[in-house]
Amino acid sequence: MKLEQILLNLNMVMFGGKGGVGKTSCATSSAIWAAEHGRRTLIISTDPAHSLGDSLGLELPPGIPTPIEEIENLTALEINPKANMSEFEGMTNINPIEEMGIPGMGEMEMFGELKDLSSINPPGIDEALAFAKVLEFIETDHDYDLIIFDTAPTGHTLRFLGLPETLSGWIGKLLNLRLKIGNVFGSIKKFFSRSEEEEDEGNSLELLEKLNDSIKNARDDLMNPSVNSFVIVMIAEEMAIAETGRLINQLIKFQIPSSNIIVNQLFPDTHELCDFCESRRNMQQKHLKRIKEIFGNKMNKNIIEVPLFKEEIREYRMLKKMAGFLA
Repeated sequence: MKLEQILLNLNMVMFGGKGGVGKTSCATSSAIWAAEHGRRTLIISTDPAHSLGDSLGLELPPGIPTPIEEIENLTALEINPKANMSEFEGMTNINPIEEMGIPGMGEMEMFGELKDLSSINPPGIDEALAFAKVLEFIETDHDYDLIIFDTAPTGHTLRFLGLPETLSGWIGKLLNLRLKIGNVFGSIKKFFSRSEEEEDEGNSLELLEKLNDSIKNARDDLMNPSVNSFVIVMIAEEMAIAETGRLINQLIKFQIPSSNIIVNQLFPDTHELCDFCESRRNMQQKHLKRIKEIFGNKMNKNIIEVPLFKEEIREYRMLKKMAGFLA
């Protein structure tokens, strides 16, 4: 499925790749294209080092979905990793055995399992917050036809994509142990609560079960090619080819559908190139040929070629120009 069809028909699109290849520009340009084709579009930056607001030429209030005034149907959101940090206090380095303070407990089979679980490091706070925001928009009613995720560089994104399995497995163990030992894990209730009222009224077991169900549903949506697609952004260089190969392998591992690769920042074919520019273009064309052979022919990916522009790709006019090459 080509990018144009994805933007018109799917509910989610994720943009990712190596750092510095233009992911945000591609994601934002695609969001503008979709919005101007009548789809109510939300673009979310899950990168702790945000550049979405800079790309749009706006200052986005952290953590608040902001309608873009000059572009009908488009809303932008930069997730604030520092928001509600109190919800995550005590999530790392949990040792419930020590908190219970009963001598010899660690020797018991059931609590030996608990001791093993306590040594597992949960995902980082920034990734957990990002995934919580994904859950919020995937698993709750909202007014958007399309949600576009501008993800962080590859390594961070792969950890992010692995969160459904990691959190689901981790929470599953917590649920199992919670049923055995009653109220031991009440101390971490605050992490799963959305507010002080829910913390007072809710039950930690019910909250864990609810979150676990949301994670499973979100995982199903991320893996569903009729709902989601991952768009890889890269440049025509050897290191980018290697990293893209690793990213594709991980997408296959997590069963995340992906059918489009954007090759960005290609030197144009012109007779006015200087020696340096001509050398760069020749190098890029050599790598572009390999990209088409490896990822296009062998892996059946749709390869989208985007030129290197004379001007910086930011604000509406240039983003709109880039969108013309994407869809």
